[in-house]
Amino acid sequence: MAEMFDSAKTRILENVQVNIPFTWLMDSQENWLEIFAENRIQPEIGLDAETLDRFAPEDFSRVGRRFAHAGCRVTVHGPFLDLSPGSPDPEIRSATHKRLTQARAAAEVLGPETMVCHAGYDPARYSFIRQEWYKRAADTWNTHSYALWDHGIRLVLENVYEPDPKDLMDLFEKTDPETTGFCLDVGHLTVFGSFSLSEWLNRLGPRIRQLHLHDNCGKTDDHLGMGRGIIDFTPLHEWLKTAGPGPVITLEPHRREDLLHSLLFLENHKWFQ
Repeated sequence: MAEMFDSAKTRILENVQVNIPFTWLMDSQENWLEIFAENRIQPEIGLDAETLDRFAPEDFSRVGRRFAHAGCRVTVHGPFLDLSPGSPDPEIRSATHKRLTQARAAAEVLGPETMVCHAGYDPARYSFIRQEWYKRAADTWNTHSYALWDHGIRLVLENVYEPDPKDLMDLFEKTDPETTGFCLDVGHLTVFGSFSLSEWLNRLGPRIRQLHLHDNCGKTDDHLGMGRGIIDFTPLHEWLKTAGPGPVITLEPHRREDLLHSLLFLENHKWFQ
């Protein structure tokens, strides 16, 4: 595994996060924690429901200390499956708050720069209660963003099923731009979006604090390595050159070989020169 990372410029790994579930970091057989720490691969740690119920604060603390000792910047990805921050059902919102509160507690000891969460709006499910959904979602996100900010962590909300940048603009209008940023997921907007990457950058660029980079063929959310699908990353690369202080960049491969493809893509296209 180490040889795979040696094949790409160390400089690339110094400038990106790489997604990995917390459960993998706790797997003593694969030893992912040491692979990441020894190679100074900066993690975006996934916190799903199993993780939040299964592991104790000392487990999160141990992982956080290991990455701090290795000099790795950490980000985390909060839970999202079956959660709805703007649900009209108070029981669903309560469950959402519970999971986000658990994720916050884990984040506070992991010591991340950001916590990514799916913004949660799906027009196929909520368009008929759009404004009410946004109001409740903003209340949810504001509660957690201020609590995270007290610990030096910025909440960043990620696009998934939102087809139009306005779907997120309406939500961000109700949140604090200091505590709550935008995580632009280029793979998601390619599959689920109705507007170009350039349009998303033009309309939401000022709120971008993080990027999720992966590729696909335009039909399913494949999480391929960059350059293995149809996505033209050129507008994003050009935007980054003029964006001022750069956002956090996370690579989101689902296979080892796709991580290598993304690292080589970034190296070959001179993203960090």
